[in-house]
Amino acid sequence: MNAVVIAILVMFILSLARVSVVFTLVISAIVGGLVAGLSLPDTVSAFNDGLGKGAEVALTYAILGAFALALSKSGLPDLLAHKLIGILGKEVSHAQASKVKYLLFSILLIAAICSQNVIPVHIAFIPVLIPPLLKVMNHLNLDRRAAACVLTLGLVGTYIFIPSGFGAIFLEQILMGNINKIGAEYGLQVERWMMPAGMAISVLGMVIGALIAVFISYRKPRYYQDRSVKAVTTIDLDKPIRANQQNLEEDAEDLKVEASKAPSISKMTMIMAILAVVLTFLVQRFSGSMMLGGLVGFAILSAAGIFKWREADDIFVQGMRIMALVGFIMISAEGFASVLTATGDINNLVNSIVEIIGGNKALAAFLMLFTGLFVTIGIGSSFSSVPVLAVIYIPLCVQFGFSPLATVAMIGTAAALGDAGSPASDSTLGPTAGLGIDGQHDHIWDTVVPTFIHFNIPLLIFGWIAVMVL
Repeated sequence: MNAVVIAILVMFILSLARVSVVFTLVISAIVGGLVAGLSLPDTVSAFNDGLGKGAEVALTYAILGAFALALSKSGLPDLLAHKLIGILGKEVSHAQASKVKYLLFSILLIAAICSQNVIPVHIAFIPVLIPPLLKVMNHLNLDRRAAACVLTLGLVGTYIFIPSGFGAIFLEQILMGNINKIGAEYGLQVERWMMPAGMAISVLGMVIGALIAVFISYRKPRYYQDRSVKAVTTIDLDKPIRANQQNLEEDAEDLKVEASKAPSISKMTMIMAILAVVLTFLVQRFSGSMMLGGLVGFAILSAAGIFKWREADDIFVQGMRIMALVGFIMISAEGFASVLTATGDINNLVNSIVEIIGGNKALAAFLMLFTGLFVTIGIGSSFSSVPVLAVIYIPLCVQFGFSPLATVAMIGTAAALGDAGSPASDSTLGPTAGLGIDGQHDHIWDTVVPTFIHFNIPLLIFGWIAVMVL
């Protein structure tokens, strides 16, 4: 059997058994390498070769985590939570509570979108913004699985469509760069305007999937306990405990009391926080380095006196710690991807599919997208999947007569498939880091499975439509 298929199946089984994601990736990589006929030293060597590729990404995430935590010291997340709690304390009818719920979803979506281009902190904002809002979510009986889907839409849908910030890296540097580099041998070249145009239909599918999650799948109330975030030291894997009516009434009184405690934020603090955000955006935009942008933003917040100078080192370390697990998983995912590439069985997997396809163009488009889902879920990153898929898919797209726009849609969607719904993806790890901080939101069953269902199925359908009509 194909080594890539076996490695990813092992990863699925271990993940569903709630084994550590890092441990899962290491074991799956070793199994895949051994099945492919690689010796154990060669498998370990291939895994180690991939670790260096993930180190830069992990360090960038760590610095952006420090910037996000420093920005939180300005009091902006607390102010947002206070405003929402104030609204909730006054408006208690079902219709008014629904308005607050959808306002909250809108805020989460806007924050996730801005985290990809305006304020390029990626998922680092989630552990900072979400915890102050959990009490509001609990009082609304809001199903956190819907919140996870909204956050993932803002994270993934933005960088695969808007060519700015992380989107510029994915669309222009990685997707367009690989297509033009490999396509030069086959007379295939694409331009910048084709990137968002080719991905528009696929993104529409993600939007529809998110609407289904919010208004249909997870519309019903789900009950959580109010827990002190500081008291939680480990993630509780048990299902959320249902609260009774007395607890909900007590929560409402607590919210009213909390609403009266408005956070005090000076105008100078607000100005300096906004300046830090603007300069962070400009630096990353013109230098092409999000790491440098995060460092500049952190330095401005520190120099502005938003936190004490002697606390700067502790805040920097704590912020990096927020993203530490994500960083280790991303590094491990690169090692896993390196082993899959070294086995040579990715080519065998695609070639076997081509034999089944024959001359059926519609079937070819569907199976190529489905293969992309399989590969990207295993790797956990659409950024890392594009170079792997482009080498194989570009000759196939030329052979089947797909247009340049269709080729963009094919490779871009195939890489995005699985980013939402992979246990090792930062797009699922980020929402869990915020929503699961009190131990009532499971990574696999409350983030990975819901996002897999509501995004990968629409991406398959709408991606296939895009490839066939463009």
